Amino acid sequence: MQRDGASAEDGGIERSLLRSTLRSLLLPRRLVPILLLGAVLVIAQERFSSDPAAVWLGALMCLVFALVAPVSWRALFPPALDAPPTFAAPFGRLLVYGITGIGTVLLVGWALPLRLDIGPTFMTSDVSLWVSVALFWVGGYGLGRDIDMEGVLARERAKAQRLEAEAERAHLLAMRSHLDPHFLFNTLNAIAEWCREDGEVAEQATLRLSEMLRTVLSATRRPAWPLRKELELARTLLDLHRVRDPDRFSIELEGVASPPAVEVPPMILLPLVENAAKHGPNAGHRGPLRLRVAAERAHLVLEVDNPGRFRGERVDGEGLQQVRRRLVHAYGGAASLEVRAEGERTRARIEIPLDAEVPHANA
Repeated sequence: MQRDGASAEDGGIERSLLRSTLRSLLLPRRLVPILLLGAVLVIAQERFSSDPAAVWLGALMCLVFALVAPVSWRALFPPALDAPPTFAAPFGRLLVYGITGIGTVLLVGWALPLRLDIGPTFMTSDVSLWVSVALFWVGGYGLGRDIDMEGVLARERAKAQRLEAEAERAHLLAMRSHLDPHFLFNTLNAIAEWCREDGEVAEQATLRLSEMLRTVLSATRRPAWPLRKELELARTLLDLHRVRDPDRFSIELEGVASPPAVEVPPMILLPLVENAAKHGPNAGHRGPLRLRVAAERAHLVLEVDNPGRFRGERVDGEGLQQVRRRLVHAYGGAASLEVRAEGERTRARIEIPLDAEVPHANA
């Protein structure tokens, strides 16, 4: 039997209702209770029955009930029923479910023993058959509903993962537009001036700006890229901040020339580097801007250090919160971002486990 509307987009839902039910029943958390209850019934069947075939009949009844009951419930009460609810519809399905239970019990517990000439047994007495019907109804409801709820939860988790990937892409797109427009205007104005004074410098600046914007554009299409490319983008951004006034600040690099061969979320450093330039040298604070990369205690450490004392995060500031959200999305609670004041300077520090991998979901 197949359920309509199942597709690969639903997180790998089984199209066969029987196969998916059987697979779910074989999970230890369901199989163990079923085997315990079945074993007790079969032992009682053997103890209180005189016919040698009673044990096999009891085992067969347990097996048929454990499989047919949840399949029947799931077929009649799917978790996402497209038909609009009516007063009669649920009662009609309940009636069919009830008749299915009675018919299954009578077929296996009465007609089959009669056909095979099996004498009276503990599980086929009149009272026991009614108990079996009740177990069929209640067990089918419990197992079928549990299996379906597990499927709904799996689909919701898959949906949440897709939404997280879409949110990650939205964050990247937002970061692409986060580039300080004043920085871009100043860079373009400086290039325009150099076009008249020094064409070679203007050409180099234009190429750097073009390269950076192309890199930023490509980053929005990738969930992760090499740390080397991230550092190249950060260095290009800092160089462009110095285009108009090369003497405004110097750049000190540590560990950037030979970084660890790991992948990181694209543009994870971009807000930190831009903040360092904006609130440091561009705000009138004198001193070098430092970019440090190191491996410490099985962690990748990325530090951006700029002149100007850290005064706390702005209430409406999005850059640092965006970096934290992206770290949580990529690494859970294993990565961290800390920004603190050190004297009259500000240091932003990212720590990422070296053995962690960025999830390669479609962004």
